[in-house]
Amino acid sequence: MEAKTHIALVTIPVFSHQVSLLEFAKRLNHLYKNSFQVTCIIPTISDSPSISSKHYFDDLPSNIQCIFLPPINFEDLRSESLVLESQVQIAVTRSMPLVCETLRSISSSSNVVALIVDSFVHEAHEFAKELNILSYIYFPCSAMVLSMCLYSSKLDETITCEYKDHPQPIEIPGCMSVQGTDLPDSLQNRSSLAYKLFLHRSQQLRQADGIIINSFHEMESKALKAISLISPKNLYGTTFDVYPVGPIIQTRPNIKKHACECWLDNQQPKSVLYISFGSGGTLSQDQINELALGLELSNHKFLWVNVRPPNNKATASYLSNEEMDPLHFLPLGFLQRTKGQGFVMCGWAPQVEVLKHKAIGAFLTHCGWNSILESIVHGVPMIAWPLFAEQRSNAALVTNGLKIAMRTKYNSKGIVVKEEVANIIKGIMEGLESGEIRRRMKELQKFANCAIMENGSSMKTFSLLALKWKSLSRPIED
Repeated sequence: MEAKTHIALVTIPVFSHQVSLLEFAKRLNHLYKNSFQVTCIIPTISDSPSISSKHYFDDLPSNIQCIFLPPINFEDLRSESLVLESQVQIAVTRSMPLVCETLRSISSSSNVVALIVDSFVHEAHEFAKELNILSYIYFPCSAMVLSMCLYSSKLDETITCEYKDHPQPIEIPGCMSVQGTDLPDSLQNRSSLAYKLFLHRSQQLRQADGIIINSFHEMESKALKAISLISPKNLYGTTFDVYPVGPIIQTRPNIKKHACECWLDNQQPKSVLYISFGSGGTLSQDQINELALGLELSNHKFLWVNVRPPNNKATASYLSNEEMDPLHFLPLGFLQRTKGQGFVMCGWAPQVEVLKHKAIGAFLTHCGWNSILESIVHGVPMIAWPLFAEQRSNAALVTNGLKIAMRTKYNSKGIVVKEEVANIIKGIMEGLESGEIRRRMKELQKFANCAIMENGSSMKTFSLLALKWKSLSRPIED
């Protein structure tokens, strides 16, 4: 009798990373129904997931099982001196004994053939070797960022100053050049722990049998080619395979229509600007004021979701348990003055459903990779407002590389003032440049949808992986 092919996943305590990896598993399940069993091991930093994430996990198919590990002792990591990536890396490292124990338990009773881990879980490759199974990195970011990671040791050797002080744009193999200030947060201070952890994590990418990346050939062909060159003179000194399987975006069953969708139903086509800074982004009080007043000044309709209390640290909401009404921090009278113009909410919104709504004309985004791919799949042009991690690199890609977005400009105090907010909204919603941006976005949308169709580039990659894993399955002995 044929056994289900069992795949083990290990993710990190960041919901956007969990979603991307689990959506990969859902697509595998959809393409090869009843052929795969998936177990996802999830380190945690709190006792219970948020309401929106709980709904997501409850809706997973029956053959995708999630094992939530006991919460990690994380209190001593809540330090202003550590960027988010460092905090996540240290937290995940502390969970490795439990990850190993769980993997051994799963493998002792089932037909596990491959281990797929988030790029922050590089230590788990040793467990795959111990269990004699294939191991893969799941990279939930762009090929441009992957190329940065793989080339980081070379950059470290050839550039002597801080990258942000480098006088020329920095060359990344297969990619457009970027300013040093647009490299990920972890590369902004070369004497920091974050920098050392980034270099180490990037070097460990080579331990994997392959890297599965949430991108697609038609969007990042040059970067993917540079990464996957197999020759003795390969820039990275490695011969691993790279598997682009994107765009993978969040999918959910149709549920009761959200209040913001009902509001959108009453708006004109392409008339509304959607604003979201993702599951972790926060703004300072001054920036909240300027954004709100800029929205009002623009005279354009807007839907602003996930409004949070102010914090000067852009990633504060990932670690904060404070319960305050975020709407109290909006400018006095703003909600009353914009009652007919906008819809503001502090909670979760069904982003994919919002982006595909006919009323949405543009998306003001923090440039998380999931949000960018969701915008591309639904053909929505963007305003790039990056906050942390690799988001400035993503912003550079969508504005200067793909040219499907406009990017906000900061004043000398690091604030996007209300006049800039209003002007860029008018630019993306009605300006001459917006026509070209929309045309390019529509073209990229077609490529994205083709990639995930039958015989599309990403679907061929899925089939290659699936057939390889199924060939390793052992029959169940009677």
